[in-house]
Amino acid sequence: MNYDQFLNIYNSGPEATYKLLISTMETNIKLSAQLAHLEERVKELEDRLNKNSSNSNKPPSSDEFIKPKSQRKKSGKKPGGQKGRKGKTLKMSTNPDHVVTHQVTSCECCGFRLEEVKPERIEIRQEYDIPPQKMLVTEHQSEHKKCPSCSYQNSASFPSGIKLPVQYGPFLKSMLVYLNQYQLIPYKRTVELIEDIYGHTLSEGMLFNSIHSTYEALKPVEEKTVEMLLNTPVNHVDETGLRVEGKRQWLHVFCNDKLTHYDCHGKRGMKALEEIGILTRYTGTIIHDYWKPYFKLACRHGLCNAHHLRELTGIAELTGQAWPEQLSGLLLEIKETLLENQRKGVRLSKEEIAAFSKRYELIIEKGYLENPPPEESPQKKRGRKKQSKARNLLNRLNEHKGEALAFMHDDRVSFDNNQAERDIRMVKVKQKISGVFRSEQGAKMFCRIRGYISMAKKNSLPVLDAINGALQGHPYIPQA
Repeated sequence: MNYDQFLNIYNSGPEATYKLLISTMETNIKLSAQLAHLEERVKELEDRLNKNSSNSNKPPSSDEFIKPKSQRKKSGKKPGGQKGRKGKTLKMSTNPDHVVTHQVTSCECCGFRLEEVKPERIEIRQEYDIPPQKMLVTEHQSEHKKCPSCSYQNSASFPSGIKLPVQYGPFLKSMLVYLNQYQLIPYKRTVELIEDIYGHTLSEGMLFNSIHSTYEALKPVEEKTVEMLLNTPVNHVDETGLRVEGKRQWLHVFCNDKLTHYDCHGKRGMKALEEIGILTRYTGTIIHDYWKPYFKLACRHGLCNAHHLRELTGIAELTGQAWPEQLSGLLLEIKETLLENQRKGVRLSKEEIAAFSKRYELIIEKGYLENPPPEESPQKKRGRKKQSKARNLLNRLNEHKGEALAFMHDDRVSFDNNQAERDIRMVKVKQKISGVFRSEQGAKMFCRIRGYISMAKKNSLPVLDAINGALQGHPYIPQA
């Protein structure tokens, strides 16, 4: 509206002027609401852009080129090897496999023959190398003899594993499983590797059969592992996406520092937990990343404080508020105090626990004061009111204070859920390499075999020996 139009309305009388003012006020209210909505949207998008693996639950692989800040504190030590460490270097062998003597046969100056002259000293240099590899073929011959006394036909027995006229041995099968399931080399490249190194061509079907044989051999190990996990007072759980036959499924891990169990399912939530049927029977304490379906289980809980630290860092960076850093400092202080007490062989006193708890509550109260609940909207909307990230985190830390501080009350509960995240990491690497499991059977075989490999490593057993033992009928079974 220009000045002339406004003047005409004004001259028309007070009623027209009043209507104009009302209309202008309504327009201003609508524009103010739109502006507030756009400002909120801009803030939300800025927050999303500023998220990385150090201040949220985003994985490190999603980070941009800018390196995120580390949560680790500087140790004050210089980079490189530290004083007093035991270095590792190539040492001379006292029992070499081959000795090659390089003789001096004649004098380089006058040409005199020196074959009969004894050397004054011998200089030694050793070379470590791998000999050329080839496929070893062992022929087993069974004698058949007729007894001249009673005419009975006797025949020598073949070794228990020799069942076919021509077959592959357990060590080759173990190597195939090791390369594909542990080193994560895809089928085609595994077959190529065997051909390049050993000069023998295998089929991908042979590789699949070796993996399937290992999978079947490990069934009793998996059953024993689940039984032991159910009887362990504290375990870690987590889940992550998995592509199977082009569809999204979920990998679920149930583990501790000695045992690992993987399973895959088309669902992520309670339906998956019920159909897998392990966690629904567990009555101990599970440490997790606050996935709500876990709280429906009949067990106790501990929350991952590494996740809390990242979220608190993000809120501090985005809002400039002081309470997130104060709470992060308190959590780390409790952790350091516990570690120091463990070194001394003592536990936190009731007074120390009460003091830490009180400080925790005061910081949460301060956070609530700086992040009040959202104001009532003039337009009533269905559902819960949308709250800020800070307010949501405060609600979680307030409602689940016992779970967040479970590590303070029970020495067996870890400060974080890093154990489960470490056990999941190589599964994500597998997916990055291969992209997708081509069949559900392939995914299930990988879960069982990879769980067995994880346990072998946790218990300091060579992976190749563990796989070979499984294929020869004596797999490694964890002891209670």
